Amino acid sequence: MIKYPESPCDDIVEKIHGIEVKDPYRRLEDLDSNQTQQWIAAENDVTFRYLDKIPFRNSIHRRMTELWNYEKFGIPFKKGERYFFTKNNGLQNQDVLYWSESLAGEPKVLLDPNALSDDGTISLIEFAVSDDGKKLAYGLSASGSDWQEWRFMEVGSGRTLPDKLNWVKFSGAAWSKDGMDFYYSRYDEPDESDIYKGANYYHKLYKHRLNTLQSEDILIYEKPNEKEWGFEGHATHDGAYLLILIWKGTYRENGIAYLDLQDPQAQVIELLTDFDASYHFIGNTGSIFYFMTDLDAPSGRVISMDTRRGAGLEKQEIIPPAGDALQSVEFINKMFAAIYLHDAHTRIKVFNRTGEFIREIKLPGIGTVEQIRGRYDDREAFFSYTDFTTPGTICHYDMGTGELNVVWQAELPFKADDYETEQIFYDSKDGTKVPLFICHKKGIQLDGHQPALLYGYGGFNIARTPFFSVPHLVWMEMGGLFALANIRGGAEYGKEWHEQGTKLKKQNVFDDFIAAAEWLIDNKYTCPSKLAISGRSNGGLLIGACMTQRPDLFGACIPIVGVLDMLRFHKFTIGWAWTSDYGSPDDPAEFEALLAYSPYHNLKPGTAYPATLICTGDHDDRVFPAHSFKFAAALQSVQTGEQPGLIRIETKAGHGLGKPVSKLIDEATDQWAFLTTALDITPAGPAGDLVVDP
Repeated sequence: MIKYPESPCDDIVEKIHGIEVKDPYRRLEDLDSNQTQQWIAAENDVTFRYLDKIPFRNSIHRRMTELWNYEKFGIPFKKGERYFFTKNNGLQNQDVLYWSESLAGEPKVLLDPNALSDDGTISLIEFAVSDDGKKLAYGLSASGSDWQEWRFMEVGSGRTLPDKLNWVKFSGAAWSKDGMDFYYSRYDEPDESDIYKGANYYHKLYKHRLNTLQSEDILIYEKPNEKEWGFEGHATHDGAYLLILIWKGTYRENGIAYLDLQDPQAQVIELLTDFDASYHFIGNTGSIFYFMTDLDAPSGRVISMDTRRGAGLEKQEIIPPAGDALQSVEFINKMFAAIYLHDAHTRIKVFNRTGEFIREIKLPGIGTVEQIRGRYDDREAFFSYTDFTTPGTICHYDMGTGELNVVWQAELPFKADDYETEQIFYDSKDGTKVPLFICHKKGIQLDGHQPALLYGYGGFNIARTPFFSVPHLVWMEMGGLFALANIRGGAEYGKEWHEQGTKLKKQNVFDDFIAAAEWLIDNKYTCPSKLAISGRSNGGLLIGACMTQRPDLFGACIPIVGVLDMLRFHKFTIGWAWTSDYGSPDDPAEFEALLAYSPYHNLKPGTAYPATLICTGDHDDRVFPAHSFKFAAALQSVQTGEQPGLIRIETKAGHGLGKPVSKLIDEATDQWAFLTTALDITPAGPAGDLVVDP
């Protein structure tokens, strides 16, 4: 029996909308208190002493490291006469940014984030290259924080410029045509005590002139009466306009404004501010702007607007809605390259400027292309293709001829042909058909006792499509099967699919996931004692809700950086923005729905919960880590039986973006090691070759 640390506990009871709600572990929200810091250290001590005793942990780590050690390339793009791309040699903690004169030329290191810290915890989060390819702006994050510091560099010489921009978060990045002005968004400097905890309001869009101080930056756009509005600036390819995307939290609906950069006296023009639909800027030809939108088209379409006609102008349809959900569109070679989702996997179609269908790009298999990159005036385009057994493969596509060639293809010490992927459709609780991908080694015996890992997300209009993952490959090598449920709340089938998993309908998401687990069990793929579930962020909420609603259905649960206290999520960092999906605890009806599934509030004394490993980072300023802290303390207080309820708290780590490779390997190793004990399995394959430390 595990002896857990004593958690700080108070008799806190609040009456919300007439209902008494207990919050005994609220003291753990004070991250910097000595008591919380001691609790973190004590919990980690219990967790790592438990993990250290698992016999297969070393061999899993060895195999994880071996498979992770392969070259990984980012999607190339061209600016001026130079190509830019990221590359990781294999086990580098952070990807390195390169440039070259040609794709076949010798690449030159432009920025290596690995040289900025000893432990790889400073990461390159975003970067933007000037139109002539001569200047670089880049945003750095420390310890996984969403806060970024932006710096500038000359590409040819590699000389770092003195300019520095602070308190940047959720920003676009745009250069003026002459490469002297840079447009970005930031918040006001927060109080020191609120840097990682305080709510983020009043975003502002600025222009920074190179070789000046940030204090001299010119405010381009703000909305003092709209504290929740945020802004992303994007320059048009011709440098004539600054297109401003206006977002409001995580609502799919957004606004659009623009600034005429050719007129020094021009003011920002608010083009679309009714927030009646989503509008994503694609490109322009002169004053005609092209947008991808779901206005009167739940699955998405492409429209044009002539800005010379002012606000309220006519929206002309260019590409009509299709049966598949439109995910993104790029304007390349004066043509539209449109990425669709067909039953949760990618299809790419090419249209001319008037919307006439030209051809479909034939992909290597049933997989995912998240982005295609190219220039308005250039025929060449690049994209990365991946699926469950194919690492990111960089492809070059000629928009004129339709010729497709592989530029870079990873090589790993495993045989993709040894695995198979199938897609089935199952019925959820209300009869909705939901897709489910299942991937595993060929020839495994489906006798109802196969170790299985079910993964999902289900929120914020984000689709979860086939993707390559070294940890999942190791899991399948170990003899497990991996399943991905494309549950409601995501973008797999457009606007309606998303909205069916939001606010008062959020329970549909959990019902879909539970139904996927039941289908796997009913069809002899696994059984409850061999079934693990895992998810990140909103997916961590998914795991917390499902394990509290159906503790009998799972053998192990791994909620990672999860939103777990649904009554206080809106009080920290950017949590207020999530009311678009979750609803607000301040609304009586939505509060009732949130309380009904909030994982922290639905843990019941005397219940035998599955073995649980909660994972978070102490610098997570996206999902406040106290969500995980409070859930862990509550779980440990009510758990019945021998199953562990552990929390693994990564130090100098945030929500996941920019996490060093070494930490990624360690985290995945510990999760799989935990599952070998929780599900009582002996790993097959290389991870099953027991390695004992000398």
